[in-house]
Amino acid sequence: MNKIIKNTIILTVITLVSGLLLGLAYEVTKAPIAQSQENAKKEAWQAVFPDADLDAFEQMDVDTDIASQAAADLGVDATVDEVCAVDGGDAGYVVTVTDGEGYGGDIQVVVGITSDGTVSGISFLSISETAGLGMNATNESFYGQYVGVQTEKFAVSKDGGDGEPIDAISGATITSRAVTGAVNTALAYFQNAF
Repeated sequence: MNKIIKNTIILTVITLVSGLLLGLAYEVTKAPIAQSQENAKKEAWQAVFPDADLDAFEQMDVDTDIASQAAADLGVDATVDEVCAVDGGDAGYVVTVTDGEGYGGDIQVVVGITSDGTVSGISFLSISETAGLGMNATNESFYGQYVGVQTEKFAVSKDGGDGEPIDAISGATITSRAVTGAVNTALAYFQNAF
């Protein structure tokens, strides 16, 4: 009986010390991680609107009703995470969308859309697709198909359907569909909110 109590006390002390160390590590790394994510987001904004100064981006509230309706109308599992006006909307908007239908999980895409509805750029904040296949979505040879195009929506050419055709990445059609779904959600949000 005495041995059980002794072992229980030892395990309790180990658990408390481990918990405290884990909490301390979290507190120490929380601020640098948040700053790194904020910097990555701002770099993505400037990547999709390279001529705009960082001061030109003004974050706006996301209209969740329009965002939900846009995703529902397209039949995609996507959410609009963030919206920024560029020069008060005169230059265009930056829409950040997360599509949950990627092969390796969520894909978070930043889409720049000029005031006339042209896609000015695409940047990835988060993507964890298969190396050598789905990760090729981050190559300009793929995402460049969207840039400079003014359309209501895109469609993966392999699937047919309405919209500007996008050639799928060989061996990564699911990733191609997810990225296209994210870009289409951003366009639909832009068309209905502005």
